[in-house]
Amino acid sequence: MSNTLSPLIHPEELVKLQESSEIILIDARAGINAEENYKKEHLKGARYADLNKDLATVESDPAQGGRHPLPSFEKFSEVLSKLGIRPSSYVVIYDDKNGSNAAARFWWMLRAIGHEKVQVVNGGLQAAIKAGFPVSAEIEIFEPAQKYPVSAWNLGLADIEVVEKARNNNENRVIDVRDKNRFDGLTEPLDLIAGHIPGAINVPFSENLDENGFYHSAEILHQKYSQILGDVKPENTIVHCGSGVTACHTLLAMDYAGIEIPKLYVGSWSEWSRNDRDMFTQEIK
Repeated sequence: MSNTLSPLIHPEELVKLQESSEIILIDARAGINAEENYKKEHLKGARYADLNKDLATVESDPAQGGRHPLPSFEKFSEVLSKLGIRPSSYVVIYDDKNGSNAAARFWWMLRAIGHEKVQVVNGGLQAAIKAGFPVSAEIEIFEPAQKYPVSAWNLGLADIEVVEKARNNNENRVIDVRDKNRFDGLTEPLDLIAGHIPGAINVPFSENLDENGFYHSAEILHQKYSQILGDVKPENTIVHCGSGVTACHTLLAMDYAGIEIPKLYVGSWSEWSRNDRDMFTQEIK
C-alpha cells in the first residue's frame, strides 16, 4: 500500500478498539437532516463534522470552484482544532453511505495535509452498528486541540484549466465517478445541466463496492484500476464527480489498492457545467 496504515478499518476491528482513548471517531454523514440524525443516534463517542460548514467553504457561485470548494487552510485548521484533532491523533471517520460521501472527503483532506493516522470505516455507520459498536444519542463532550498547522494540500489537485488540457491528451485520463445515468445526461438531480466533460470516462464509484456495501478487496480494485489506467500514470489521472466529494471514494479505493492517489478535480461537474460553453462544453450521449 501507499501508506503504512490501511485507509480502511473493518467494523469488527473498530469494535475491538472501541474502548481505546486514542481514537477520535468522526461522524461525517451529510445531506438533509444529517446533523439532526447524528443527534438522534451515532456511534458512541463520535464527534460530528459538517460537510458544508467544516469540510468545504460553500460559495454563492458554484461556477467558481463548484458546490463544495475546499476550505482555506486557516478554516480547516480551526475545524481540526474544534474537533480535538492533533497531528498525532488516530482519526476514524464514517458516514451513512458506505464511506462514499463526506467520510472519504475528510480522509482525503487529512491525508492531503500529511496526516497519516486516519481511516474510514468500511461499510459505514450501518456496518459498524451491525458489528456491535454501541450507539448513543448523548451530547459528546471533548476538549478542543491546539491550533493544527495546515499550510498546503500535498496530494494532487487539478483545476478547470488543467482538466481542459488533459481531457483530450492520450497521456492523461479523466475519470468521472458519478452514476451512468448522470454521466450519460439522462438525469441530473443536483446541477443545472446534464451531461459530462468531453473526453472523460465513466467509472461509477459504486463499482468500488461489493453487494454488501463493502469495498472490494485490494487485489480486485488493483486489477480494476490498473486496467482502466493502462499506460497512464496515476499522477496524470484526474478523478471527479459532481462536487469533489464522492470522487474521494475512488481515490480511497485506489490508495487501498496500492495505487498512487491521482489528482482530485474539486470543482467537478458542478463547476465545469456552469462555465463558458465556448471553452468548456458539455457532452451528452
